Amino acid sequence: MPSGWRNEKANDHNMSADFTLIAVGNRLYRELILREDFVGVQIPNSELHLLGGHVKEIISTEKGPKAIGPYSQAIRGNGFVFVSGQIPLDPATGQLIEGDVASQTVRVIENLKAIVEAAGSSLGHVVKTTVFLKDMNDFAAMNEVYARYFTTNPPARATVEVSRLPRDVRVEIDLIALP
Repeated sequence: MPSGWRNEKANDHNMSADFTLIAVGNRLYRELILREDFVGVQIPNSELHLLGGHVKEIISTEKGPKAIGPYSQAIRGNGFVFVSGQIPLDPATGQLIEGDVASQTVRVIENLKAIVEAAGSSLGHVVKTTVFLKDMNDFAAMNEVYARYFTTNPPARATVEVSRLPRDVRVEIDLIALP
């Protein structure tokens, strides 16, 4: 058995599983075959998330604002990075960035960038964002800043107006990225 590999066994509902690994480029994919008797399969620890293993990793960085409630800055799980909604907090001071929605959007996206990079990804790998605006009249100003950060192949996005955001900020954004 190669170094760094381990046997994995599926125990859901007392059923065993065997995996056929398929290499496509530099990515591994799985074909799952349920069996009554488990023969065994070798899965590298570093590839469990690609094979559907239930991997959940908490992401935390000093380069992003500390969570202001019972949540994580981000979670890396099963091949995705989920970054919690960010508001315009300065990570160095913990203070809100004052000003219009454009200046707040810059801080929010810089926070998202720091956290997604701490998870080993980048803004270029973002597949979905949700933008929460206090006032939809701020859409154009937020969108102008947003477009500077997502210049090519922008992610899917939803933008909604909400009645109130944490600490009465004008904008909050969350995202989902590939690793």
